[in-house]
Amino acid sequence: MSNRTGSAEHTGDLVADTYDVAVVGGGPAGLSTALYAARLGNDVAMFDRGGGRAAMMMDTHNVIGVTEDVSGNEFLSTAHEQIQHYGADLHRAYITDAARIDDGDDPEFVVSTGEDEYRTDRVVLATGFSDGRPDPPLPRTGRGLHWCLHCDAYMFVDESVFVMGTGESAAHVAMILLNFTDDVDLLTRGDEPEWSDDTAKQLEAHPVTVIHDELAGMKKRDDGWLEAFEFEDGTTREYRGGFPMYGSNYNTGLAEQLNCELNDNEQIDVDDHGRTSEDGVFAVGDVTPGHNQIPVAMGQGAKAGIALHMDLRQFPRSLDEIDETGAVSDTAVPAIAPDQLETAVAHEGHAGGPRDTGTAIEGQDPTTADDWTATDEYQAGTDVCF
Repeated sequence: MSNRTGSAEHTGDLVADTYDVAVVGGGPAGLSTALYAARLGNDVAMFDRGGGRAAMMMDTHNVIGVTEDVSGNEFLSTAHEQIQHYGADLHRAYITDAARIDDGDDPEFVVSTGEDEYRTDRVVLATGFSDGRPDPPLPRTGRGLHWCLHCDAYMFVDESVFVMGTGESAAHVAMILLNFTDDVDLLTRGDEPEWSDDTAKQLEAHPVTVIHDELAGMKKRDDGWLEAFEFEDGTTREYRGGFPMYGSNYNTGLAEQLNCELNDNEQIDVDDHGRTSEDGVFAVGDVTPGHNQIPVAMGQGAKAGIALHMDLRQFPRSLDEIDETGAVSDTAVPAIAPDQLETAVAHEGHAGGPRDTGTAIEGQDPTTADDWTATDEYQAGTDVCF
């Protein structure tokens, strides 16, 4: 593992702090990864530039244990406090560059903001995607403009709903919404449909009204919710809300810098635990294939956090390692990063109760407990524990 204590190094003209795990992206997937990785004893850096899809949520849906009155910003703020509570460093920063810098079998990386750079043993990309946005006039997100069918269709049971778009996804979402309401309009906004002939036949066999006129204006209720759209042909149609379907732009720039493979949809290709094609690089959340849901993202982050622990943990040592270096000495354990140990033993949830970090660790000589990080085998940069 890495150790930040005294670990500042120069790479070029910049100073790099060193971590076990660097998580790039502060949505639910990245935050869950950071939480697991920190609680499993790693030095973790979370890089969050702010914003993102979760931050746009007016209310939180489909997250068990979280009430619907919790906004996206409140949800994220609580998560930020949690990861810092367990010793992760939160950097309000935008990572612009990433590269592998080692020449050996054990990967090492540097990630950079352009002004500061950080070394890390593992990189987790949780960079998400940006929704394709139609031109105005549009209602406010969460007040008539909605991006997640599986989260928000429940809100529009037996209400008038629109879908915007011209592609296959728009046509299919319009038909899916018939499971919730009988009043669905598909708005192409003056553009030619791009869905297939088979999809066109499907649409004709479903009670979806396809409207080709462009929007001319919008009416809102006093509470800010959408009331109606006005069309260029002079008609007005009432809606309670709807879903724009203009595709997604996946944020894969860092993945491409690190030579990670992408799939045919331009998402980062990963295994079931978030491992990419490049050793030491993980990816989680909306930038990977799968449902774009908070609970799904959190599960991906949890699995990646455990996989990172499996990659980075020191023990048990293999028989080959024992043959090479000998038995594990009493002073070589525990192998948790020093600052993470301090955080853990001072935590109110610690099994022995919270205590000062100067208190002796089990198995240590009480007379040397105050300077336990100064023993030879705990020095930053040695091969024994870090």
